[in-house]
Amino acid sequence: MYDELTKQDIKKMEEEIEYRKLVVRKQALEAVKEARAHGDLSENFEYHAAKKDKNQNESRIRYLERMIKTAKVVSDESKEDEVGINNTVEIYFEEEDETELFTIVTTIRGNSLKGRISTESPIGRAVFGRRAGERVEVKVNEDYSYFVQIKSIGTQVDDDEIGIRKF
Repeated sequence: MYDELTKQDIKKMEEEIEYRKLVVRKQALEAVKEARAHGDLSENFEYHAAKKDKNQNESRIRYLERMIKTAKVVSDESKEDEVGINNTVEIYFEEEDETELFTIVTTIRGNSLKGRISTESPIGRAVFGRRAGERVEVKVNEDYSYFVQIKSIGTQVDDDEIGIRKF
């Protein structure tokens, strides 16, 4: 399965890759050299920590490059009266008799603690492409689902306000 990313997602990922290659990689290599100079490597905690940091940076670079290479590019544009990527959506949960505000985002930007719901999550999948006033079924799995109502759809959130999840 490919991750769905917008052009802006890919641009931000490319910027992070460049920063990690030009800045973080140099710092990590310098830290390894400095720690190596302290002597016996078998008992040198600084050396092992520096190597771990260097390897984590290289892993992150490979991860981002693989994400970009295998991504399915999707548009972040939507009709004014339709739920799309980067739209804020007010959703009424019938079971809890509560209303919550979410921003619909691509997978890499999902962060439920900050109210950002991925288009691949059960709620995101259910409301994506729908209109205000519609009642939709959110299927969590084969055995459980619930209904929500889309109360309102806000304008698109500025892309810079939505960060990319770091690992």
